[in-house]
Amino acid sequence: MPSIAPYSRSERISDYENRCKPVEWREHRLRVSDGVEIALVAGSIAATPTTKDNTKAKHVVIVYFQGNASSLPPRLPSLSEVLKLLHSRFSDIQRSPDYTLVALSYRGFWSSTGRPSQKGIERDAAAVLDWVSDEFAAGQGDVKLVLWGQSIGAGVAAIAAAHYQRQPSRILEVDGLLLETPFLNVRSMLVSLYPQRFLPYRYLWPFLRSHWNTEEALYDIASSEGPTKPKILVLQAGRDELVPSEHGLELEAVARTYGLDVRRVEVSGALHTEIIAKASGRRSVVTFLEGIGGR
Repeated sequence: MPSIAPYSRSERISDYENRCKPVEWREHRLRVSDGVEIALVAGSIAATPTTKDNTKAKHVVIVYFQGNASSLPPRLPSLSEVLKLLHSRFSDIQRSPDYTLVALSYRGFWSSTGRPSQKGIERDAAAVLDWVSDEFAAGQGDVKLVLWGQSIGAGVAAIAAAHYQRQPSRILEVDGLLLETPFLNVRSMLVSLYPQRFLPYRYLWPFLRSHWNTEEALYDIASSEGPTKPKILVLQAGRDELVPSEHGLELEAVARTYGLDVRRVEVSGALHTEIIAKASGRRSVVTFLEGIGGR
């Protein structure tokens, strides 16, 4: 970690601008508590007007945590397709929510400084949630917060949600948690990748520095205090070549055991990184986000 393609550090948002239109993406820089400087990008389509009584419509802010490979700019066209589909389905422009998507570049990825580690990335996630609270919550009416993580980013999102929900001074609640091609934890992935008992890799988990335990994070979310618990969507790829389907099935079962509102959807024919490249995958994401906007 990370797995970064050659030249990805030099990629720019402008390289993908035409493929993203009419979504506009802007880069921001944050200083994390340990001094590391991270990048994030925020994208949206022009805001809807206020309602007739001069109140703002709902605002749904989606914080996206990427998977292990690549950097943010190549992901922006696919994320833009989700925002464009949301915008196209507005039935009442006066009362439809605004949607903003904020994507985090972890330390050591793209133009962010530092070296990646679980502890460091957890700090990055906390910093971006503080930024979102400052940027969007104050005086902006009804703001809904959704955390969306893909692959290892699903673990980042779940742990970030658990940590945020434990903050007594938090301004927002986590209303939705979207887990795209998630796994239970790194230990379980070692067993899935190396099922042969004679291979040593499955026995190395006590020496791991990163665990990304999504199962444990769901328990922490369920046991947190607050008026609401997030709705959860588990999105699985029908032809996932990396994460076995048992991981998503077990996460769904665990969430139900803890009393959380969870739904699992399998996107037929999709490989591990193809869910939002498939029309059915984008529709599942958009339907979930629309449901949060209507809460």
